[in-house]
Amino acid sequence: MTVSRVRTEPAVHHYRAHVSWSGSTAVGYHHYDRTHTADAPPADTGLPLSSDPAFGGDPALLNPEQLVVLAASSCQLLSFLAVAARARLDVRDYRDEAAASMPEADTPVRLAEIVLRPRIVLAAGPTPERVRHLVEVAHRECFIANSLATPVRVEPTIEFV
Repeated sequence: MTVSRVRTEPAVHHYRAHVSWSGSTAVGYHHYDRTHTADAPPADTGLPLSSDPAFGGDPALLNPEQLVVLAASSCQLLSFLAVAARARLDVRDYRDEAAASMPEADTPVRLAEIVLRPRIVLAAGPTPERVRHLVEVAHRECFIANSLATPVRVEPTIEFV
């Protein structure tokens, strides 16, 4: 009997995003509206965005720098939940207070560091050391952190109920 093996190539995932703006920049840098919209098919929800208020943006709207921090935080959350579920840990709550800094004195101007500070609440059972290890595993598996040149640091607080 001959057994044939089917060779499959690793999947390649593709993502699309659209941004749009209209207005006029004719009156100069300080006078045009930075508000624009973004969507990412096939998601139905679009986002109104602006620039950082320091650069003339609307403080009531998200800006690209915040989106990068949100993406890193969301990816770490999803990666940790996946790692915890595979390890049969019972995660009850996860809340992150993520932050980033972008010093204008450093050129080119960029996010210098993203710090994720998740507060993770779990059912009793695993040791805090085990949970910290799984946080590190999740960080290594986080697609967004792996995609960024900006360092991403995770400082978890672990609690049990």
